[in-house]
Amino acid sequence: MTTKQIVIIGIGQTQVGEHWDVSLRHLAWQAIEAALDDAAANGLDAVNQIESVYVGNMLGGLSSQQDHLGALIADYAGLRGVEAVTVEAGEASGATAVRQAIMAVQSGQVDMALAVGVEKATDETGAEAIRSMTTSLDADFETIHGATLPAMAGLLMQRYMHEYGTAVADFANFSVNAHANGAKNEYAMFRNLIKAEKFPNAPLVADPVNLFDAAPVADGAAAVIVTTAEVAYSARMRNVIKVLGSAMATDAFSLHDRDDILHFNAVKLSTERALKQAGYGREVINILELHDAFTIMTTLALEAMGYAERGTGYQFDLNQTPLSTFGGLKARGNPLGATGVYQIVELTRQLRGQAGENQVPDAKIGLAQNLGGVASTAVTHVLGV
Repeated sequence: MTTKQIVIIGIGQTQVGEHWDVSLRHLAWQAIEAALDDAAANGLDAVNQIESVYVGNMLGGLSSQQDHLGALIADYAGLRGVEAVTVEAGEASGATAVRQAIMAVQSGQVDMALAVGVEKATDETGAEAIRSMTTSLDADFETIHGATLPAMAGLLMQRYMHEYGTAVADFANFSVNAHANGAKNEYAMFRNLIKAEKFPNAPLVADPVNLFDAAPVADGAAAVIVTTAEVAYSARMRNVIKVLGSAMATDAFSLHDRDDILHFNAVKLSTERALKQAGYGREVINILELHDAFTIMTTLALEAMGYAERGTGYQFDLNQTPLSTFGGLKARGNPLGATGVYQIVELTRQLRGQAGENQVPDAKIGLAQNLGGVASTAVTHVLGV
């Protein structure tokens, strides 16, 4: 990375849920308007200064029958004329869009960029929806045999339980924590609490993964505006958050091609690279926002990141480093291609001290990680005040 300091100056989000009566473009526009209003409240009218737009989306062409989202959303949001493209990396599309915006500003080609993640997963239902959501897996060797993301998570969880002698109940704390935090998040899809003793008896999705293990797929949009510190400080902006590290890595695409299916190498690499850019060790991170689409994904990510030894990730101390502080994917909901942008928005709120009942005291540095497929792609960002 260059030495140019990139900062976040505006954030916006919509509630996550089933938005049957709102179009994909309208959801994106709501998040963008909120981000522009936020930047203006912080001291800068950004609407005429945004030069490029990156749209994170996974299913638009399938569920909404709409591609070419860059131009569509830029036009609808009143940004006609800017450079605009769609960014796709499966469920990691949102964080990848944020990374593209960061790199565009770092390159010096533009001074200000907007990343918006948007998804309308509920435009499809039943078999069609399942078919669309499996497109981040290997079509030739996995989905052709009926594999789905919950099924792959089930395979990982079965292997983990076999290797380390764990039970389903051992994974409960992640979901219990997510729902406890989501209950205080006005943007969350589910604001109910989960009791640990009820966790192992929930209906099965893909044995041993159950309903309390898996995050609900939903609709939503979130937006982030980035620029240089020079631009922000010259405008005397308030509530500016620094991008300290941004890294992306890939792994063997299919599980059967990996040397060790219980090691997420892309997670390891992207974490190490982002922390190296930031100049910090993982011990200084105050907040973690991870891709908790399934509890086994959280467990394996924590181990690959170095927060836990192999076979102990499920024992992670949630009091030591707060996790899923607005409910994560599990309670806030998982709007697929928008999820990574939601994570950045939530981390920014924490670092600004604007998290309300969800506020982590003295939060200074946070890490957000967004995964595509079965951790075939990992995008990690480190933010700080």
